[in-house]
Amino acid sequence: MLTVRYFAGARAAANGTSSETVEAGSLDELLQVLINRHGERLALVLKAASFLVDGLTCHDRTAALPDGATVDVLPPFAGG
Repeated sequence: MLTVRYFAGARAAANGTSSETVEAGSLDELLQVLINRHGERLALVLKAASFLVDGLTCHDRTAALPDGATVDVLPPFAGG
C-alpha cells in the first residue's frame, strides 16, 4: 500500500484530496489507478508533474515502488 500526497494544482485536480492510500506496484501502475479514480483533469496534471518517492525524485516509471512508500505528486509551479 502506498500513500499519495497531492500538492497545489494536483490537489485541486484530485477533487481537493490532499492524500490517499493506493495499491500499485510501479509509478506507471499508480498513475493509471489515480486517473481511473479522479478522471481526465488529474490525467492532464500528471502528464506534467514530477514525482518524489520517499523524498527522492523518481524518473523510472516502471521501477517497483516499495510497499509503504510515500509518493508526492508535484505539478509544475509558477512564480519566482
